[in-house]
Amino acid sequence: MGEGPPTTVGSGPPDRMAGIAPPTSTAAALARRGAGGRQVEMAKAAKKPVERQEAEPSRPESPFEPEFLETQRQLLIAERARYVRSADALKAEADLLANEREPGDVQFDEESGEGDTLAVERERDLALSAQARAAVDAIDAALVRIEKGTYGICIHSGLPIPPERLEAIPWAAERVEYKAGSFRT
Repeated sequence: MGEGPPTTVGSGPPDRMAGIAPPTSTAAALARRGAGGRQVEMAKAAKKPVERQEAEPSRPESPFEPEFLETQRQLLIAERARYVRSADALKAEADLLANEREPGDVQFDEESGEGDTLAVERERDLALSAQARAAVDAIDAALVRIEKGTYGICIHSGLPIPPERLEAIPWAAERVEYKAGSFRT
């Protein structure tokens, strides 16, 4: 059957310590398998993912009526168009200011203040354009939440956002107390 009796504890090489035969022997295979192969079955079962008996918890769904959601969707689409137009106009104005300016036009004297007015206006236009683009991103996220059925649910707490807040800021993703930072985790 085997290659000899297992050695006693403390004698022989480390793989034979504690009376265990080398892993290649039939005796070791039988010992690992145990009675009826239960240990092998248990090891295989441990490698398999445990199947959940319960259904996964559902996400909170929008507490609002379909009419309210459709009104909000229309408001979001209109606001998105307005912000895109504004961002495009501000970017175009900033580019025009950059093109009108010639290299070396910056004056630092008493008449012009501490720098070029065109450069200041251009930076302001670029900053406002970036803010408008950020608003478009927030609006797009709100439209996705409407499609997913999670519009009007605070992204931090899972509680409903008051409808008055959503009417004032249709793309709001969090309750006012979380936006203000008093309840952030």
